[in-house]
Amino acid sequence: MLEQCAVLDWAASGAMALTGQPDGAPVTSPAPVLTMLAAVTEQLARATGETGHPVRADPAELITGRAALMGLRRGGQVSAGGSSFLLRSADGWCGISLARPDDLAAVPAILGALGLDPGDLGGALLPANARSALAAVALGRPAEDLAAAAQLLGVPAGALPPTSWPPTPQPAPEPDMDQSGPSWRATRIAPPSLAARLAGAVVADLSSMWAGPLCARLLGLAGADVIKVESPDRPDGARAGNREFFDWLHAGHRSLAADFRTAAGRAAIKALLGVADIVIEASRPRALAVLGLAPDMIPHRDGQVWLSITGYGRAAPEQVAFGDDAAVAGGLVGWTTGQAPEPVFCADAIADPLAGVCGALAVARSVADGGGELIDLSMREVAATFAAAAASTHGPHDVRPDGTVTCPLAGRQQAVLPPRRPAPSASPSTSHAAYLGADTSAVLAWLADRAAAC
Repeated sequence: MLEQCAVLDWAASGAMALTGQPDGAPVTSPAPVLTMLAAVTEQLARATGETGHPVRADPAELITGRAALMGLRRGGQVSAGGSSFLLRSADGWCGISLARPDDLAAVPAILGALGLDPGDLGGALLPANARSALAAVALGRPAEDLAAAAQLLGVPAGALPPTSWPPTPQPAPEPDMDQSGPSWRATRIAPPSLAARLAGAVVADLSSMWAGPLCARLLGLAGADVIKVESPDRPDGARAGNREFFDWLHAGHRSLAADFRTAAGRAAIKALLGVADIVIEASRPRALAVLGLAPDMIPHRDGQVWLSITGYGRAAPEQVAFGDDAAVAGGLVGWTTGQAPEPVFCADAIADPLAGVCGALAVARSVADGGGELIDLSMREVAATFAAAAASTHGPHDVRPDGTVTCPLAGRQQAVLPPRRPAPSASPSTSHAAYLGADTSAVLAWLADRAAAC
């Protein structure tokens, strides 16, 4: 039997192809991430199998599937998606994401918050110009100051922890993923229920983009009935992106369109939250509080599990994050080799899929124990957990210019493979996501029937 090698597995996964400078060789340093993710997906299969269908997810597909569908490539200190940047600071590195128009528009204000005159930035609203302006300023400022100035304006940013650079070859103790410790926190919001199960559970998915929807997808595969909730005026931004990726996340889920701005829309959402067995949301805590729908403002049925995915945890409600900058803030980056190693983005917005998988595992475990919990999941803490995964004990690996990796201990070679496309749906009838609001009438009628029966 061939000896397992974490680095060769990393090369075969497609994630290594996404990690490194665009004009250089891909890097091996984050390889332990895949090993830990494989362990987490094994635990997910066991946990989902306790009260539903066992979900056996492909770790490589989870972290490289989006890149495969969108044709993304490694960009080094520019994320694979192109909207996040690693900036050298006076004392280290800072990751910042300028994915939204508002983020770009905030660049002059970020400079002002640092006590600088933005001057005439001209085309600074273009990502390349915004990056150049921030990169010039970052050189004279501590990374934490730059991240704080960006966060003050609601722009996702995080300093790379000094303890993460560069990685040491000594193995580190692997965090215990059998415990809820470093990756999520659970608090009691309702009595547990002996009837709690994933199979047939109603999931109210108020999340968007990647982490929350991936969690919903995995719970759906376990047998849950997922209802995706969107406001018609602000639907999930991923709908406007790659259609295959959106279908992969949402196929087979029902779609409820409810206008968050109206009393009727809020009433519909509150009614759904009242009957849901599982709630998934990934917004700032104040966003739901303004609507009167925060978890501490509404009653919860016995056994209900509420998953709250945020950038830095509910204790830091004003800090925001996307997958790439959250990974940087958690120390989860790749490192170039040579005399002066530099950090590069690890795979594609990797904190997003890692948070989605850990969220599904946390929910499955809670349901198996009867539920009745609020699960506080921080993307930064998830990234930090994976960044602390035990290093490879096989020594340095040779990466050839032709994209072949050689393991000195196993005596084997592995080509660096491209990102892995998600496997096609087994059922063509459920291979596409529902259009926005496709099931609104049916869901509202169902909610009315439930209310009448109470």
